[in-house]
Amino acid sequence: MIDKKNISLQHIIVVGDKVLIKPKAASDRTNSGLYLPPGVHEKEKIHTGWVVKVGPGYAFPNITEPDEIWKQNDERVKYMPLQAKEGDLALYLQRDAFEIIYGNEKYFIVPHSSILLLVREDGWFE
Repeated sequence: MIDKKNISLQHIIVVGDKVLIKPKAASDRTNSGLYLPPGVHEKEKIHTGWVVKVGPGYAFPNITEPDEIWKQNDERVKYMPLQAKEGDLALYLQRDAFEIIYGNEKYFIVPHSSILLLVREDGWFE
């Protein structure tokens, strides 16, 4: 049995092309000041949130020629890294996201292909 009190986000490993996103707190008011009823934001197709963890990327096989005996036979899978990085603000499609509750916090596991836009503040125009 696992004691959930001792587990933190550092122990979570995201696999493949998935991204763990913490949803951004939605405002309960409109721009004009009207209060919105609960559940309105869940019906929206596009949500925003902060990227917390990123998987290793898209897997592709390590192709080696069988007649090249002199090469070291490395059977490990290689990964093409994802564009998303920890700390990015992501705009993603809600329909492809899977909601999880971890440590009384809500997170979404989102395929990288469902991320529409990333906002990264540091390192612009390097």
